[in-house]
Amino acid sequence: MTRRLSALIGALEAVLVAVVGLALPLVPFTVVWGAVLGFGSDFAAVWRAAVDTWLIGHGVDVRFTLDAATAAALGVPGAGDPVVVSFALLGIGLATLLLARRAGRRIAQAPHPLLGAATALVAFEAITVLATVLSLHEAARPSIVQAATLPALVFAVGGAIGLVPALPREALAPLRDRIPEDARLAVTEALRLGLACVAGLVAVAAVAVAVLLAVHYDEVIALYESLHTEALGGVVLTLGELALLPDLVVWAASWLVGPGFALGAGSQVSPVGTAVGPVPAIPVLGAVPTGDLPFALAGLVAPVGVAFLVAVVVRSRVERLLGRLDAPLLVGLAAGGGLAGGALVAVLCAAASGSAGPGRLVEVGPTWWLVGLVAAAEFAVALALGLLAAGRRPRAAQ
Repeated sequence: MTRRLSALIGALEAVLVAVVGLALPLVPFTVVWGAVLGFGSDFAAVWRAAVDTWLIGHGVDVRFTLDAATAAALGVPGAGDPVVVSFALLGIGLATLLLARRAGRRIAQAPHPLLGAATALVAFEAITVLATVLSLHEAARPSIVQAATLPALVFAVGGAIGLVPALPREALAPLRDRIPEDARLAVTEALRLGLACVAGLVAVAAVAVAVLLAVHYDEVIALYESLHTEALGGVVLTLGELALLPDLVVWAASWLVGPGFALGAGSQVSPVGTAVGPVPAIPVLGAVPTGDLPFALAGLVAPVGVAFLVAVVVRSRVERLLGRLDAPLLVGLAAGGGLAGGALVAVLCAAASGSAGPGRLVEVGPTWWLVGLVAAAEFAVALALGLLAAGRRPRAAQ
């Protein structure tokens, strides 16, 4: 009976996460369908657009192809060629991650949490595959393999983040006891250092995006006015921009790290220099600087400063947990923290880059491996310096 209850809890949590996630694009699309088209056209098109948008939000590639009549009417060479969109709207994926984290915390309270978690993953996978199959169309065809893996991967990561810390300590004892305590503590602390560095960098990047939006508010409004959208269209557009906002934060983080990002093939936005061609008429992109910024190189201090402060703050805690912090361990912690942080930055940049459309838009976002590599080096060096500096303060006071 308790096993059935755990499985039922997991399945219900998965259904809730999937339904809420799909509703994020489906509700505004349905409102537009009713208000603009008067419920007159086929609702299947609305459903397909919502599912495709939801899948794109999880990094699934979707191939769009205009029908022959529409392509001929446009009169643009290559208008009928297929266009693959691989650029993820991270706001949608972030919603799934947060909802799955909350679901994981509730599943941890079930009598058999691991069974509940497995059932939840299977149920979410089944819903994703079913929604994808029901939305297949010649005009917009998602990658079946990616649709069957990437949303479930996001759900699994979010669920694990919520589930593992909420599990009773004895549930993890068999796994924990197999790993030597010193090694387990050292690896855990290195991962925490890397995660703290990335969290600090993302926080600084979010503040930078907010400042840019405030400074370039007039340009954002001008773009809204140039699109001539009515009130309803403006609301839907703004909702889409909210889904794009996490991507902008990741772009800002890549700018602070150094390599920057692209807004089209051949363009580059970085502290070293900015060269941007025509930008898509998306109002929120009006905040992106189109020229070199004064004192831009000062932004490179952010990732180094964040990592240094993290090391200074946690030095005493790390030393207390590990019992010592000699030179080899210090170097290992700094290198491990740098690698973990750089890997996470690379994952975020990979999710926030790809093809966003035809022509120049086939290349949008940061070069994930380069940003991750530079971030790993910056974090590692700054963590080592911070751990050393924090260790010398007591002796200097004496």
